[in-house]
Amino acid sequence: MYAELIVKNIGNLITLGEGKKARAGKEMGEVEIIKDGYIVIKDGKFLETGTGEVDKKYIGESTLIKDAMGLTVTPGLIDPHTHLVHGGSRENEFSKKLEGVPYMDILNAGGGILSTVNSTRQASFEELYEKAKKSLDIMLSFGVTTVEAKSGYGLDIETELKQLEVVKKLNEDHPIDLVSTYLGAHALPPEYKGKREEFISEIIGALPMIKEKELAEFCDVFCEEGVFSIEETRKILNAAKDLGFKVKIHADEIVTLGGAELSAELGAFSADHLMAASEKGMEDMAEAGVIADILPATSFNLNKDYAHARQMIEKGVAVALSTDYNPGSSPTENLQLAMQLGSLKLKMTPKEVITAVTVNSAHSVDRGKEIGSITKGKRADFVIFDTPNLEYIMYHFGINHTKDVYKNGIQVVADGKVIY
Repeated sequence: MYAELIVKNIGNLITLGEGKKARAGKEMGEVEIIKDGYIVIKDGKFLETGTGEVDKKYIGESTLIKDAMGLTVTPGLIDPHTHLVHGGSRENEFSKKLEGVPYMDILNAGGGILSTVNSTRQASFEELYEKAKKSLDIMLSFGVTTVEAKSGYGLDIETELKQLEVVKKLNEDHPIDLVSTYLGAHALPPEYKGKREEFISEIIGALPMIKEKELAEFCDVFCEEGVFSIEETRKILNAAKDLGFKVKIHADEIVTLGGAELSAELGAFSADHLMAASEKGMEDMAEAGVIADILPATSFNLNKDYAHARQMIEKGVAVALSTDYNPGSSPTENLQLAMQLGSLKLKMTPKEVITAVTVNSAHSVDRGKEIGSITKGKRADFVIFDTPNLEYIMYHFGINHTKDVYKNGIQVVADGKVIY
Protein backbone atom coordinates (compact mmCIF):
# COMPACT_ATOMS: atom_id res chain seq x y z
CA MET A 1 0.00 0.00 0.00
CA TYR A 2 1.96 2.97 -1.29
CA ALA A 3 1.50 6.30 0.45
CA GLU A 4 0.59 9.50 -1.37
CA LEU A 5 2.66 11.59 1.03
CA ILE A 6 5.24 10.94 3.71
CA VAL A 7 6.47 13.68 6.05
CA LYS A 8 9.70 12.69 7.77
CA ASN A 9 12.35 14.21 10.04
CA ILE A 10 9.76 15.89 12.26
CA GLY A 11 11.54 17.28 15.32
CA ASN A 12 8.40 17.25 17.48
CA LEU A 13 5.30 15.46 16.16
CA ILE A 14 2.38 16.40 18.39
CA THR A 15 -0.29 13.80 17.68
CA LEU A 16 -2.87 14.32 20.46
CA GLY A 17 -3.45 10.56 20.46
CA GLU A 18 -6.66 9.10 19.12
CA GLY A 19 -8.76 12.07 20.19
CA LYS A 20 -11.90 9.99 20.69
CA LYS A 21 -13.24 12.44 23.26
CA ALA A 22 -12.50 15.93 24.51
CA ARG A 23 -9.72 16.09 27.07
CA ALA A 24 -10.81 17.51 30.42
CA GLY A 25 -8.90 18.56 33.50
CA LYS A 26 -5.38 17.12 33.85
CA GLU A 27 -5.78 15.18 30.60
CA MET A 28 -5.43 18.49 28.72
CA GLY A 29 -1.75 18.56 29.64
CA GLU A 30 -1.06 14.92 28.73
CA VAL A 31 0.04 15.44 25.15
CA GLU A 32 1.80 12.80 23.05
CA ILE A 33 4.96 14.10 21.37
CA ILE A 34 7.00 11.89 19.02
CA LYS A 35 10.63 12.90 18.56
CA ASP A 36 12.18 12.43 15.09
CA GLY A 37 8.71 11.54 13.88
CA TYR A 38 7.08 10.77 10.57
CA ILE A 39 3.55 10.75 9.11
CA VAL A 40 2.27 8.43 6.38
CA ILE A 41 -0.76 9.65 4.38
CA LYS A 42 -3.02 7.69 2.03
CA ASP A 43 -6.32 8.76 0.41
CA GLY A 44 -6.21 12.10 2.20
CA LYS A 45 -6.08 10.46 5.64
CA PHE A 46 -3.43 9.58 8.18
CA LEU A 47 -2.28 5.99 7.76
CA GLU A 48 0.56 5.72 10.26
CA THR A 49 2.82 7.72 12.55
CA GLY A 50 6.16 6.67 13.96
CA THR A 51 9.74 7.59 14.73
CA GLY A 52 12.96 7.20 12.79
CA GLU A 53 13.01 5.64 9.32
CA VAL A 54 9.78 5.07 7.38
CA ASP A 55 9.01 1.51 6.30
CA LYS A 56 9.93 1.17 2.59
CA LYS A 57 6.65 -0.67 1.91
CA TYR A 58 4.91 2.73 1.86
CA ILE A 59 7.23 4.28 -0.73
CA GLY A 60 6.29 3.98 -4.41
CA GLU A 61 7.27 5.88 -7.54
CA SER A 62 4.54 8.49 -7.04
CA THR A 63 4.97 8.91 -3.25
CA LEU A 64 5.84 12.48 -2.29
CA ILE A 65 8.38 12.69 0.51
CA LYS A 66 8.51 15.90 2.53
CA ASP A 67 11.44 16.67 4.83
CA ALA A 68 10.15 18.61 7.86
CA MET A 69 13.75 19.62 8.70
CA GLY A 70 13.37 19.01 12.41
CA LEU A 71 10.45 21.40 12.83
CA THR A 72 7.23 21.04 14.83
CA VAL A 73 4.08 19.42 13.43
CA THR A 74 0.58 19.60 14.95
CA PRO A 75 -2.92 18.69 13.80
CA GLY A 76 -4.65 21.40 11.78
CA LEU A 77 -5.89 24.13 14.12
CA ILE A 78 -9.64 24.53 14.65
CA ASP A 79 -11.37 27.85 15.40
CA PRO A 80 -14.75 26.90 16.91
CA HIS A 81 -16.27 30.36 17.46
CA THR A 82 -16.27 33.04 14.75
CA HIS A 83 -18.66 35.57 13.26
CA LEU A 84 -17.04 35.11 9.87
CA VAL A 85 -19.67 36.57 7.54
CA HIS A 86 -20.50 40.23 8.07
CA GLY A 87 -20.50 43.53 6.25
CA GLY A 88 -18.40 46.58 6.99
CA SER A 89 -16.00 47.30 9.85
CA ARG A 90 -16.01 49.53 12.91
CA GLU A 91 -12.63 51.25 13.06
CA ASN A 92 -14.51 54.57 13.13
CA GLU A 93 -15.50 53.70 16.73
CA PHE A 94 -11.94 52.94 17.83
CA SER A 95 -11.01 56.44 19.01
CA LYS A 96 -14.32 56.75 20.87
CA LYS A 97 -13.61 53.52 22.71
CA LEU A 98 -10.13 54.77 23.66
CA GLU A 99 -11.68 58.00 24.96
CA GLY A 100 -13.94 55.93 27.19
CA VAL A 101 -17.23 56.65 25.42
CA PRO A 102 -19.70 54.07 26.77
CA TYR A 103 -20.80 51.37 24.34
CA MET A 104 -24.46 52.28 24.82
CA ASP A 105 -23.71 55.85 23.70
CA ILE A 106 -22.01 54.48 20.57
CA LEU A 107 -24.99 52.16 20.01
CA ASN A 108 -27.53 54.98 20.45
CA ALA A 109 -25.63 57.00 17.83
CA GLY A 110 -26.13 54.18 15.30
CA GLY A 111 -22.83 52.41 15.97
CA GLY A 112 -21.97 49.16 17.67
CA ILE A 113 -23.71 46.00 16.52
CA LEU A 114 -26.42 48.04 14.77
CA SER A 115 -23.76 49.49 12.45
CA THR A 116 -22.68 45.97 11.46
CA VAL A 117 -26.29 44.85 11.05
CA ASN A 118 -26.94 47.74 8.70
CA SER A 119 -23.78 47.03 6.68
CA THR A 120 -24.60 43.31 6.49
CA ARG A 121 -28.16 43.95 5.37
CA GLN A 122 -26.94 46.28 2.62
CA ALA A 123 -24.11 44.03 1.40
CA SER A 124 -24.69 41.73 -1.55
CA PHE A 125 -24.04 37.98 -1.41
CA GLU A 126 -20.92 38.53 -3.52
CA GLU A 127 -19.59 41.27 -1.23
CA LEU A 128 -20.08 39.14 1.87
CA TYR A 129 -18.54 36.13 0.13
CA GLU A 130 -15.39 37.98 -0.96
CA LYS A 131 -14.88 39.62 2.43
CA ALA A 132 -15.28 36.30 4.28
CA LYS A 133 -13.07 34.48 1.76
CA LYS A 134 -10.28 36.98 2.42
CA SER A 135 -10.58 36.29 6.15
CA LEU A 136 -10.53 32.53 5.55
CA ASP A 137 -7.31 32.87 3.57
CA ILE A 138 -5.76 34.72 6.52
CA MET A 139 -6.96 32.03 8.92
CA LEU A 140 -5.55 29.33 6.67
CA SER A 141 -2.19 31.08 6.64
CA PHE A 142 -2.17 30.83 10.46
CA GLY A 143 -2.66 27.06 10.31
CA VAL A 144 -6.45 26.92 10.75
CA THR A 145 -8.10 24.13 8.75
CA THR A 146 -11.64 24.08 10.25
CA VAL A 147 -13.76 27.09 11.29
CA GLU A 148 -17.17 27.49 12.90
CA ALA A 149 -19.10 30.40 11.33
CA LYS A 150 -22.17 32.05 12.85
CA SER A 151 -24.87 34.20 11.33
CA GLY A 152 -26.31 36.90 13.60
CA TYR A 153 -25.66 40.20 11.86
CA GLY A 154 -28.88 40.17 9.87
CA LEU A 155 -31.46 40.07 12.65
CA ASP A 156 -34.02 39.54 9.92
CA ILE A 157 -34.77 36.31 8.10
CA GLU A 158 -33.62 37.46 4.68
CA THR A 159 -30.17 38.59 5.82
CA GLU A 160 -29.64 35.67 8.21
CA LEU A 161 -30.33 33.29 5.32
CA LYS A 162 -27.94 35.29 3.12
CA GLN A 163 -25.17 34.91 5.71
CA LEU A 164 -25.79 31.19 6.02
CA GLU A 165 -25.84 30.76 2.22
CA VAL A 166 -22.43 32.47 2.06
CA VAL A 167 -21.09 30.01 4.63
CA LYS A 168 -22.48 27.08 2.65
CA LYS A 169 -20.88 28.30 -0.60
CA LEU A 170 -17.52 28.99 1.05
CA ASN A 171 -17.57 25.51 2.56
CA GLU A 172 -17.87 24.15 -0.98
CA ASP A 173 -15.22 26.45 -2.47
CA HIS A 174 -12.53 26.97 0.19
CA PRO A 175 -9.98 24.47 1.58
CA ILE A 176 -11.07 25.30 5.13
CA ASP A 177 -14.03 23.23 6.31
CA LEU A 178 -16.82 25.39 7.71
CA VAL A 179 -19.29 24.43 10.44
CA SER A 180 -22.40 26.61 10.20
CA THR A 181 -24.31 28.03 13.18
CA TYR A 182 -27.59 29.98 13.19
CA LEU A 183 -27.36 32.89 15.65
CA GLY A 184 -30.63 34.67 14.91
CA ALA A 185 -30.79 35.53 18.63
CA HIS A 186 -27.73 37.79 18.65
CA ALA A 187 -29.50 41.03 19.60
CA LEU A 188 -32.93 42.65 19.49
CA PRO A 189 -33.22 44.69 16.27
CA PRO A 190 -34.51 48.25 16.61
CA GLU A 191 -37.66 47.53 14.61
CA TYR A 192 -38.70 45.01 17.30
CA LYS A 193 -38.25 47.35 20.27
CA GLY A 194 -41.08 46.52 22.65
CA LYS A 195 -41.93 43.38 20.63
CA ARG A 196 -39.56 40.78 22.09
CA GLU A 197 -41.99 37.87 21.96
CA GLU A 198 -42.72 38.57 18.31
CA PHE A 199 -39.00 38.58 17.46
CA ILE A 200 -38.37 35.36 19.37
CA SER A 201 -41.25 33.74 17.49
CA GLU A 202 -39.66 34.85 14.23
CA ILE A 203 -36.30 33.33 15.25
CA ILE A 204 -37.97 30.03 16.08
CA GLY A 205 -40.13 30.23 12.96
CA ALA A 206 -37.03 30.35 10.76
CA LEU A 207 -35.62 27.11 12.16
CA PRO A 208 -37.60 24.65 9.96
CA MET A 209 -36.58 26.47 6.77
CA ILE A 210 -32.91 26.59 7.82
CA LYS A 211 -33.06 22.88 8.63
CA GLU A 212 -34.74 22.01 5.33
CA LYS A 213 -32.17 23.97 3.33
CA GLU A 214 -29.33 22.43 5.40
CA LEU A 215 -27.92 25.88 6.10
CA ALA A 216 -26.92 25.32 9.73
CA GLU A 217 -25.92 22.44 11.96
CA PHE A 218 -25.91 24.35 15.25
CA CYS A 219 -28.14 26.96 16.87
CA ASP A 220 -26.70 29.55 19.25
CA VAL A 221 -28.15 32.30 21.48
CA PHE A 222 -26.47 35.33 23.06
CA CYS A 223 -27.65 34.69 26.61
CA GLU A 224 -26.81 37.84 28.55
CA GLU A 225 -28.43 40.50 30.72
CA GLY A 226 -30.18 42.96 28.42
CA VAL A 227 -29.96 40.60 25.44
CA PHE A 228 -31.72 37.22 25.84
CA SER A 229 -32.71 35.86 29.24
CA ILE A 230 -32.26 32.32 30.54
CA GLU A 231 -35.94 31.60 29.87
CA GLU A 232 -35.81 33.02 26.34
CA THR A 233 -32.60 31.12 25.59
CA ARG A 234 -34.09 27.87 26.88
CA LYS A 235 -37.18 28.38 24.71
CA ILE A 236 -35.20 29.04 21.52
CA LEU A 237 -32.68 26.26 22.00
CA ASN A 238 -35.28 23.66 23.00
CA ALA A 239 -37.20 24.49 19.82
CA ALA A 240 -33.93 24.06 17.87
CA LYS A 241 -33.17 20.73 19.58
CA ASP A 242 -36.66 19.47 18.74
CA LEU A 243 -35.82 20.00 15.06
CA GLY A 244 -32.48 18.20 15.33
CA PHE A 245 -30.13 21.16 15.72
CA LYS A 246 -27.12 20.86 18.02
CA VAL A 247 -26.81 23.78 20.42
CA LYS A 248 -24.24 26.26 21.71
CA ILE A 249 -24.62 29.24 24.06
CA HIS A 250 -22.92 32.62 24.39
CA ALA A 251 -22.91 32.28 28.18
CA ASP A 252 -22.04 34.45 31.20
CA GLU A 253 -19.85 36.86 29.25
CA ILE A 254 -20.56 39.95 31.36
CA VAL A 255 -22.98 38.99 34.13
CA THR A 256 -23.28 35.77 36.14
CA LEU A 257 -26.66 34.92 34.66
CA GLY A 258 -26.62 31.12 34.74
CA GLY A 259 -25.75 30.46 31.11
CA ALA A 260 -23.14 27.87 32.09
CA GLU A 261 -25.73 25.96 34.14
CA LEU A 262 -28.20 26.19 31.26
CA SER A 263 -25.64 24.80 28.81
CA ALA A 264 -25.33 21.72 31.02
CA GLU A 265 -29.10 21.39 31.36
CA LEU A 266 -29.55 21.48 27.57
CA GLY A 267 -26.57 19.26 26.74
CA ALA A 268 -24.91 21.98 24.67
CA PHE A 269 -21.74 21.10 22.79
CA SER A 270 -20.11 24.25 24.16
CA ALA A 271 -20.70 27.27 26.33
CA ASP A 272 -18.70 30.22 25.06
CA HIS A 273 -17.06 33.31 26.68
CA LEU A 274 -17.74 32.44 30.37
CA MET A 275 -15.82 35.34 31.92
CA ALA A 276 -18.52 35.57 34.60
CA ALA A 277 -19.34 31.86 34.93
CA SER A 278 -20.10 30.67 38.48
CA GLU A 279 -18.33 27.80 40.20
CA LYS A 280 -21.62 25.89 40.12
CA GLY A 281 -21.84 26.52 36.38
CA MET A 282 -18.33 25.16 35.86
CA GLU A 283 -19.12 22.07 37.93
CA ASP A 284 -22.34 21.48 35.99
CA MET A 285 -20.47 21.80 32.70
CA ALA A 286 -17.82 19.32 33.84
CA GLU A 287 -20.48 16.80 34.86
CA ALA A 288 -22.45 17.21 31.62
CA GLY A 289 -19.37 17.20 29.38
CA VAL A 290 -20.01 20.67 27.99
CA ILE A 291 -16.85 22.19 26.50
CA ALA A 292 -15.83 25.66 27.72
CA ASP A 293 -14.92 27.69 24.66
CA ILE A 294 -12.86 30.65 25.88
CA LEU A 295 -12.18 33.71 23.72
CA PRO A 296 -9.18 35.56 25.20
CA ALA A 297 -8.68 37.93 22.25
CA THR A 298 -12.05 39.50 23.12
CA SER A 299 -10.94 40.19 26.69
CA PHE A 300 -7.65 41.54 25.34
CA ASN A 301 -9.34 43.88 22.86
CA LEU A 302 -11.97 45.15 25.30
CA ASN A 303 -9.55 45.42 28.23
CA LYS A 304 -11.90 43.19 30.24
CA ASP A 305 -11.32 40.38 32.71
CA TYR A 306 -10.30 37.00 31.34
CA ALA A 307 -12.23 33.78 31.91
CA HIS A 308 -10.98 31.59 34.77
CA ALA A 309 -9.51 28.84 32.63
CA ARG A 310 -7.30 27.40 35.37
CA GLN A 311 -10.26 27.01 37.71
CA MET A 312 -12.27 25.33 34.94
CA ILE A 313 -9.45 22.88 34.20
CA GLU A 314 -9.06 22.11 37.92
CA LYS A 315 -12.81 21.37 38.08
CA GLY A 316 -12.52 18.90 35.21
CA VAL A 317 -13.90 21.03 32.38
CA ALA A 318 -12.63 20.53 28.83
CA VAL A 319 -11.43 23.90 27.51
CA ALA A 320 -11.28 25.07 23.89
CA LEU A 321 -9.94 28.39 22.54
CA SER A 322 -11.27 30.58 19.73
CA THR A 323 -10.63 33.95 18.13
CA ASP A 324 -14.28 35.15 18.29
CA TYR A 325 -13.41 36.89 15.01
CA ASN A 326 -15.97 39.69 14.59
CA PRO A 327 -15.93 43.39 13.68
CA GLY A 328 -16.78 44.71 17.13
CA SER A 329 -15.14 42.98 20.08
CA SER A 330 -12.47 40.84 18.40
CA PRO A 331 -11.43 41.96 14.90
CA THR A 332 -8.69 39.35 14.43
CA GLU A 333 -8.38 36.14 12.43
CA ASN A 334 -5.20 35.16 14.29
CA LEU A 335 -5.82 31.97 16.29
CA GLN A 336 -2.12 31.84 17.20
CA LEU A 337 -2.63 35.13 19.08
CA ALA A 338 -5.52 33.54 20.99
CA MET A 339 -3.23 30.62 21.79
CA GLN A 340 -0.52 32.94 23.08
CA LEU A 341 -3.04 34.84 25.20
CA GLY A 342 -4.23 31.46 26.45
CA SER A 343 -0.79 30.91 27.94
CA LEU A 344 0.07 34.47 28.95
CA LYS A 345 -3.31 35.56 30.32
CA LEU A 346 -5.25 32.38 31.05
CA LYS A 347 -2.13 30.66 32.50
CA MET A 348 -2.64 27.55 30.36
CA THR A 349 0.43 25.46 29.61
CA PRO A 350 1.49 25.08 25.96
CA LYS A 351 0.26 21.47 26.04
CA GLU A 352 -3.14 22.57 27.35
CA VAL A 353 -3.30 25.25 24.67
CA ILE A 354 -2.59 22.89 21.77
CA THR A 355 -5.21 20.50 23.17
CA ALA A 356 -7.66 23.41 23.30
CA VAL A 357 -7.27 24.34 19.62
CA THR A 358 -7.21 20.79 18.24
CA VAL A 359 -8.96 17.84 19.87
CA ASN A 360 -11.20 19.90 22.19
CA SER A 361 -12.18 22.37 19.49
CA ALA A 362 -12.94 19.45 17.18
CA HIS A 363 -15.37 17.98 19.71
CA SER A 364 -16.95 21.37 20.39
CA VAL A 365 -18.11 21.43 16.75
CA ASP A 366 -18.89 17.68 16.70
CA ARG A 367 -15.99 16.78 14.42
CA GLY A 368 -13.95 14.78 16.91
CA LYS A 369 -14.20 11.56 14.93
CA GLU A 370 -12.78 13.19 11.79
CA ILE A 371 -10.22 15.79 12.86
CA GLY A 372 -8.35 17.19 15.87
CA SER A 373 -5.55 14.64 16.19
CA ILE A 374 -2.95 12.92 14.02
CA THR A 375 -4.12 9.34 14.17
CA LYS A 376 -4.94 6.59 11.70
CA GLY A 377 -8.16 7.16 9.78
CA LYS A 378 -8.58 10.86 10.49
CA ARG A 379 -8.32 13.54 7.81
CA ALA A 380 -4.75 14.50 7.05
CA ASP A 381 -5.06 18.09 8.25
CA PHE A 382 -1.77 19.24 9.77
CA VAL A 383 0.56 22.20 10.19
CA ILE A 384 4.33 22.42 10.01
CA PHE A 385 5.39 25.23 12.33
CA ASP A 386 8.74 26.95 11.83
CA THR A 387 9.58 26.38 15.48
CA PRO A 388 11.90 23.96 17.30
CA ASN A 389 9.16 22.87 19.73
CA LEU A 390 5.61 23.53 20.92
CA GLU A 391 6.61 25.96 23.66
CA TYR A 392 8.21 28.31 21.12
CA ILE A 393 4.81 29.01 19.49
CA MET A 394 3.53 30.50 22.75
CA TYR A 395 6.85 32.01 23.82
CA HIS A 396 7.53 34.05 20.66
CA PHE A 397 4.25 35.94 20.44
CA GLY A 398 2.69 38.30 17.91
CA ILE A 399 4.02 36.67 14.73
CA ASN A 400 2.86 33.91 12.41
CA HIS A 401 4.85 30.71 13.01
CA THR A 402 3.22 28.73 10.19
CA LYS A 403 5.49 27.32 7.51
CA ASP A 404 3.29 24.80 5.65
CA VAL A 405 -0.33 23.68 5.95
CA TYR A 406 -1.89 20.50 4.54
CA LYS A 407 -5.62 19.89 4.16
CA ASN A 408 -6.73 16.31 3.46
CA GLY A 409 -3.09 15.57 2.62
CA ILE A 410 -2.85 18.37 0.03
CA GLN A 411 -0.55 21.33 0.62
CA VAL A 412 -2.51 24.61 0.81
CA VAL A 413 0.11 26.86 2.45
CA ALA A 414 3.81 26.86 1.49
CA ASP A 415 6.36 28.94 3.37
CA GLY A 416 3.56 30.98 4.91
CA LYS A 417 1.84 31.72 1.58
CA VAL A 418 -1.61 30.44 0.67
CA ILE A 419 -1.28 28.35 -2.55
CA TYR A 420 -4.55 26.50 -3.10
